[in-house]
This record gives sequence, C-alpha cells and structure tokens, in this order.
Amino acid sequence: MNRLTKYEQETIISFNAGERTATLYTCDNAVMRKLDALVTEYPEIYKCIKETDISKTYSMPKQCVNYRKPRRISEERREQIREQMTAINNKRL
Repeated sequence: MNRLTKYEQETIISFNAGERTATLYTCDNAVMRKLDALVTEYPEIYKCIKETDISKTYSMPKQCVNYRKPRRISEERREQIREQMTAINNKRL
C-alpha cells in the first residue's frame, strides 16, 4: 500500500436531493476502520462498493450522514467528570 501524507488522506461525502443514498470516498485509514466495522455490523445499511490499495468507497442511506451540535459542558460539570475519572483511574492502580 502506498503511503499518503496526512494532507492527501481525504474523505469526501457526496449526495444529492434526488437520491436516497450517500457515497463516501476515503483514503484515511481511521475512517476506513470505522466504516468497515459498520459494514460488518450493519451489512444491510452500509456497503463497501469499491476498494483500491489506498482508498475505499462506501454507500449508505443519506439519513446515516448526520450533523451534530457541539456538546456544551459547564466548567462545574467538567470538573465533576474530571474528579470521577481520577477516582476511577486511582482504583485501577
């Protein structure tokens, strides 16, 4: 497999209003691993439709492409979470 720079490891999602499916093309190994796991777990929804030595192309329903608002956490809640994780990590030691 050819080694690509981080800049070259692009991911492109394309869909239009006239079709029900979205196509995702990627050269990013992390994205490929996530989508391969989805293909394995949900083969009726996610499909790998093309594969080369450096990229893969996937097909999925447009509804699987989603946009989320950034999560807002107050400083108070962030500190609570930090304390909980510190306690959990200290128990492991």
